[in-house]
Amino acid sequence: MIDAAFAAGQAVFIPYVMAGDPDLETTSSILEALRDAGAALVELGIPYGDPLADGPTIAAAGQRALARGTRIGDVFELVRRARASGSPPIVLFTYLNPVLQYGIERFAADAQRSGAAGVIVPDAALEETAELRAVFARHELDTPLLIAPSTSPERAARIAAASTGFVYVVSRLGVTGANQQRSFSSVRAQVAMLRGVTDKPLAVGFGVSSAAHVREIAAIADGVIVGSALIDAYVSTGAVGAAAAQEVGALARTLVAATGREAAVDIPR
Repeated sequence: MIDAAFAAGQAVFIPYVMAGDPDLETTSSILEALRDAGAALVELGIPYGDPLADGPTIAAAGQRALARGTRIGDVFELVRRARASGSPPIVLFTYLNPVLQYGIERFAADAQRSGAAGVIVPDAALEETAELRAVFARHELDTPLLIAPSTSPERAARIAAASTGFVYVVSRLGVTGANQQRSFSSVRAQVAMLRGVTDKPLAVGFGVSSAAHVREIAAIADGVIVGSALIDAYVSTGAVGAAAAQEVGALARTLVAATGREAAVDIPR
């Protein structure tokens, strides 16, 4: 499912949203808005109390979702409903501890039954992912792995070789978060290096928040990942439900347009 999203050979927009923030019904509406805006894939966060890779916006979203009682089973049901209504492929974004506590095999089986396309586990180092990748592969789940700016070319090649679906290119050191003023010159060098070690799709995330950022990254990468800016779009207005979805959808359309694609395109299911 993930491979098909990159098949057109054009940079794609990959939004991140937190399941259950501010409630599950709002997330469901947001997923519909992202579908209609032309998202090629969606990263759906599973709320967790110790999110090491998340900046303040996403961490706060996770805390709100947990406060509303959102659990892993709720997220799987959300995925099932979204896929039934024509959502683009959904990649779950979680951490190692929740997967271990839930049970790797059980998590993979339930994720597959929900219709999820893959799972990202950012706090699992390459050497710790062998079992995860094997179990997820048995359940037809891709496992995109992250490559940081500080990763050596030799290690980056090993991570890319183990990654499936796409390679998650972390554009800066530190955590996620919107950053309106930044340079992507180092990202260009990072992507160029990775092109020399893998032919898998490269999707860039962390600190990507504006149409200008998306245009710059779309010129060099296969996917552009935006999260905090989408959450800020509804949190800043206090919107929930359809109103929150409208805020997210409006921003998402501008970001999709910045990739050179059109909204409401025929996304592979």
